[in-house]
Order: sequence, then C-alpha cells, then structure tokens
Amino acid sequence: MISIIIPTYNEAENIGVLLSHIQECSTGIYTEVIVVDATNCGITKEVAAQYDARFLVSEKGRARQMNAGAKIAAHDILYFLHADSYPPKNFDQLIESSINGNTIAGCFYMGFDSKHPVLRTSGWFTRFNNNWCRGGDQSLFIKREAFNQIGGFNEEYTILEDNEIIPRIRSIGNFTVVQRKLITSARRYEAHGVFRLQLIHACVHMGYRLGFSQQSLLNFYKKQLGE
Repeated sequence: MISIIIPTYNEAENIGVLLSHIQECSTGIYTEVIVVDATNCGITKEVAAQYDARFLVSEKGRARQMNAGAKIAAHDILYFLHADSYPPKNFDQLIESSINGNTIAGCFYMGFDSKHPVLRTSGWFTRFNNNWCRGGDQSLFIKREAFNQIGGFNEEYTILEDNEIIPRIRSIGNFTVVQRKLITSARRYEAHGVFRLQLIHACVHMGYRLGFSQQSLLNFYKKQLGE
C-alpha cells in the first residue's frame, strides 16, 4: 500500500485540484494522503478534509515537511508529490509494479502543461535515468525501509533537496524512471519568463555542483525571482 505525501505552502487554491486528480487517476492501491502544510492554512486544512486527506503542520522547508509526513505515514511505500504536479492515470499501480520489480525507488518522466518548445524539450530529457535529469517535480516513490536506511531527506537543504537524495538512493539500490508522463505546472515560467527561469535554474544547479552553500543558492534564487 502507498502513502502519498504532499508538502504545501500557500497552495490553498491548488490543493483541491490535485486531490481530485489523485482520486480520479488512482486504482485504489493508495490508502492515505498526507498534506503537510507550512502555514497551518485553514482553507488548505478544510480542503484536505473534504478529500479524506490527513493534515499535518510542519516547519517550512520541503525536506522538513516531507520527512514529517513520512514519520506518520502508515504504509511501506512512500510517494512524495509536489502540489502542482499531476501523476499519470493508474499511477499507484505503476508504482507498486516498479517496487515489486528490482527497484527500491523511482519517479515518472515529466511534461509541462505548456506547449512552449523549450519546456517541451526540457521535459523530454527527464525520461532518461541519470542524476542530471532529476527533479522534485517528477515526484519520488521509495520503499520506506530504503528511505529510513538513507536517513530521509537532508533537512539542511533548503533548495535542490530532491536532487541531493537521488545519489544516496542509488548507493543502496536500483532507481527507475517509469516511462509514463507526469504533468507539472508551468506557472512559474509563465510568471517569470521561460528563458529567464531556465537560466536561473541552470545557474543554481551549476552553483550546487561547484559546492556553493545552500544559503547562497537560496538567496540567489529568491533575489532573481524577487521573493
């Protein structure tokens, strides 16, 4: 059985759409959804309750929020999903089949809800199983035993926490990319410009590879986006 963990921050307007999508696209293998909110938003809590999702308040930070959700999860497969990413039809069956195979973790490849050629190209590359093409928007499923073995998400990471965890997963077992498309929102690209945001992301990833601190990467990212 699968526990779905969704970290949220100012997602009151979107969480209902995702929870409805999960119900429509599931085969019923998952039995719980845990919404881990960093703002204790009453509207988010109410919407979660409407879809029989558990609601948890956590300190802000996706790594912290996802770890908090994992601690109270009831099942042996954990599925971490961003609030603006929509998994494919029968996603839970696909996850279970992958875990029952020779793998301990994996994700789906990704497409944007946009026809912009740059975003279509960027999404196309995520079908390849290498660390350079991974990101949290693709979601992440993992055996609880493996998640506990590697110590979960690194809470010192305030950015790129999803990229940091993948090499640690690969160090103890097989990681797979399920060849079905997950759709993620292009809202940030629409707000800040596709080419500009792609360049910002490239700079952040390069800085990460060069060993820049988490705080410096986060400061750069927020400054560029005016946050």
